[in-house]
Amino acid sequence: MLDLDRQDELRGAIELLYFAYRGFTDRPDRILERRGLGRVHHRILHFIGSRPDISVRGLLDLLAVSKQALNAPLRQLVEMHLVTALPAAGDRRVKNLRLTPEGERLEAELTGVQARHLQTAFDRAGPAAEQGWRTVMTELAELAKG
Repeated sequence: MLDLDRQDELRGAIELLYFAYRGFTDRPDRILERRGLGRVHHRILHFIGSRPDISVRGLLDLLAVSKQALNAPLRQLVEMHLVTALPAAGDRRVKNLRLTPEGERLEAELTGVQARHLQTAFDRAGPAAEQGWRTVMTELAELAKG
């Protein structure tokens, strides 16, 4: 059990995380909304963009979602010609995912907005704060793995 002072500090940290995430995703969400897309589509575009030719199974594992959760948004991205799904050379049952040129442009726009957001925050906070942030984010990611 946490003592009350620590609990209040952690509650404040949780609120900062919510507000930071809202600011970090606001502009990309508006860009996506104009296309009828949402945050889940953004995650898919980001990870396919950073890992060209990732298999559907690899993307499922990376995002830690079910096949059912991925199916509809991925199909929508394919239908919008933002993502291609091609059979793997060694096993035609495996589908490898890649962004189309239009998908690359959208993903670059979304990532650019977020990269500039982070760059500004890191520049203002300084290198030690950036390293501290990376350490905390790494620990949170590890804790999420369970």
